[in-house]
Amino acid sequence: QVQPVESGGGLVQAGGSLRLSCAASTRTFSMYYMGWFRQAPGKEREFVAAISWRGGTTNYADSVKGRFTISRDNAKNTGYLQMNSLKAEDTARYYCATGMRLTTDYTAYNAWGQGTQVTVSS
Repeated sequence: QVQPVESGGGLVQAGGSLRLSCAASTRTFSMYYMGWFRQAPGKEREFVAAISWRGGTTNYADSVKGRFTISRDNAKNTGYLQMNSLKAEDTARYYCATGMRLTTDYTAYNAWGQGTQVTVSS
């Protein structure tokens, strides 16, 4: 069972950048698709980006397309979310998850981290 652990969140000014990391506890990480989701207070969990198990296919929410980049390094059992041109509306807790298919549906992901907080000041 993959157990993701997120890191890299913090406070940043609008227009700034952050890189989130998702470290997996097992080499089987390379067998799973990986997704990033976010949840702001009082809002539902929202799809951000997803990547196939080899990294050849990615998918992004329209709200982050062109600003965020998802990637992974299976040799390090680690995934990443590079976030550029951050906006105040990107403020949320960001979660990494793994699953068996590339989908925007969070219920399809069966292993979740505890999340890392991203706060963008305007």
